[in-house]
Amino acid sequence: MTNYLYQQQNWQSQLSDLITDPQELLSLLQLSPEQLLSGAILASEQFKLRVPRAFVGKMKVADPFDPLLLQVLPHHLELEDHPEFVTDPLGEEQANQQPGVLHKYKSRFLLTLTGACAVHCRYCFRRHFPYQDNLPKNEDWLNIKQYIESQPDINEVILSGGDPLTLTNRRLQSWIERLESLPQIKFLRIHSRVPIVIPNRVDEALISILKNSRLRIILVVHSNHASELDDFTCRTLNTLVKHQITVLNQAVLLRGVNDSAQVLVDLSYRLFDAGVMPYYLHVLDKVKGAHHFDLMPQDIDLIYKEVLANLPGYLVPKLVREIAGEKNKTPLFGVSTA
Repeated sequence: MTNYLYQQQNWQSQLSDLITDPQELLSLLQLSPEQLLSGAILASEQFKLRVPRAFVGKMKVADPFDPLLLQVLPHHLELEDHPEFVTDPLGEEQANQQPGVLHKYKSRFLLTLTGACAVHCRYCFRRHFPYQDNLPKNEDWLNIKQYIESQPDINEVILSGGDPLTLTNRRLQSWIERLESLPQIKFLRIHSRVPIVIPNRVDEALISILKNSRLRIILVVHSNHASELDDFTCRTLNTLVKHQITVLNQAVLLRGVNDSAQVLVDLSYRLFDAGVMPYYLHVLDKVKGAHHFDLMPQDIDLIYKEVLANLPGYLVPKLVREIAGEKNKTPLFGVSTA
């Protein structure tokens, strides 16, 4: 099916028809099964392949090094052990106050409503997160409400996951209305990769929910490469912007995917075409299974210095690392990234 036809499908249909078999993915891209080593099959068993067909439609056929493919295809290197790469690199177990609540920052906290994602990125820092023990049920709302009210500094809630935009509009609206009932909450941030991999998720019902909320809505999408942003995706993102919804992008610096200044410059300009502002460029979180995406600190510095030289300041994402236990992201340019 061409991407044009995917654009006619509703997002629920696309979400229920994900590619989960590595051999099917290779077949669609006209790549030989030999490029999928036996270890990669095992890697997929440990962290399952999930990728929407529309996103695969943006990949280059017969190119084993396509930057979109490398983000989702299981790799035997994921099975290697590296002592500094651990299952909980951000110390979220300590921040997990109660089901659904991750409180790491003074004025804001994360509400993890689902463990589901439309795509499994192989570098995901929550690929080992115990979602089943942490998903809030409707009856947990009173405890969440009491927790928020006991922390008067909190004025923003971040919907995270998993991916909150895999929820139905009805369920999403239900949680937003609960948060709207709390006077101290002024801002609602939604972190989601779904508008990039299934643009149709941004339907009229979702736009209505977001634009009519009393909360100031900030949608933070996740795109790592300009090839993810075809014209249809850009038009969809721009629709949100036209409804006064702030849309930002965060990317992760990944070996083999976007580890060049030109790729990052192209990404920033393409985001701007869609009305999206570059926000963060994350250094890789040291999560077990993602070592092969890591870059040397000196290479990171050189890449970012060139990005600074080639972009206007308003299009330069902030280079940051998240450090377990810190109350904010740590800016990295000009300091050691080790």
